[in-house]
Amino acid sequence: MGEAGREEYKIQSFDAETQQLLKTALKDPGAVDLEKVANVIVDHSLQDRVFSKEAGRMCYAIIQVGGLAEDRELLCKRHFEWAEASQQDRDAKGREKSRTGGTASAPPPPPHYPLPGSQAESKQAGQSVFRRGLLNRLQQEYQTREQLRARSLQGWVCYVTFICNIFDYLRVNNMPMMALVNPVYDCLFRLAQPDSLNEEEEVDCLVLQLHRVGEQLEKMNGQRMDELFVLIRDGFLLPTGLGSLAQLLLLEIIEFRAAGWKTTPAAHNYYYSEVSD
Repeated sequence: MGEAGREEYKIQSFDAETQQLLKTALKDPGAVDLEKVANVIVDHSLQDRVFSKEAGRMCYAIIQVGGLAEDRELLCKRHFEWAEASQQDRDAKGREKSRTGGTASAPPPPPHYPLPGSQAESKQAGQSVFRRGLLNRLQQEYQTREQLRARSLQGWVCYVTFICNIFDYLRVNNMPMMALVNPVYDCLFRLAQPDSLNEEEEVDCLVLQLHRVGEQLEKMNGQRMDELFVLIRDGFLLPTGLGSLAQLLLLEIIEFRAAGWKTTPAAHNYYYSEVSD
């Protein structure tokens, strides 16, 4: 990546010291504290939706500029641990719902699984520290997502935007990170709940992220995508007091998926003229 490419990142809202930290990380990752860099990127992504939209690109660039191949053993372990925790979360909700015959309350967050050490990690310490810090922070925020939403709707929307952005950019063997598939789905399912569909900001986030990563997610787990769109259709069809813009956005994403994750010229003209009006 050239100097001009690095200047494209929207980091003007950072203070001068942090801007310099990020610029150095993009040029020479080994020269800075990459755990601090990971925390700065996550913290700012939870506050600034514009930055959260491109943070994945920045993280990808930092890893690539390091010139180091990914530690696949380490990533596979992390994939298994987080995917297992996400599955435990859904299984617990299902068991509680079966017992109560109604909506399950949120189970305790799954235990935190620290990344194991390895000789490969020692050899690639800088990159591993950055990747570990990034994934650990994503997991921590994922485990407390309901509290985050209750505390700050904007922070919650920023988190969903950020994790989808990371899912979109970071790859293992040129494939999306399996560790993030179910957590991303869980976030989108939360956005498709009735109370979220009454929040225009959450509906907008749901539709934008499905435009961004919906096709990739469906390839990784088509059954969950089918289940998600059942919720979306129910939200669109049932009289839940949705605003006109929310209804329009939901109808657009339903038709977007039905058309093979593509927007036809007629649909583009219809929906975007309606939004502009």
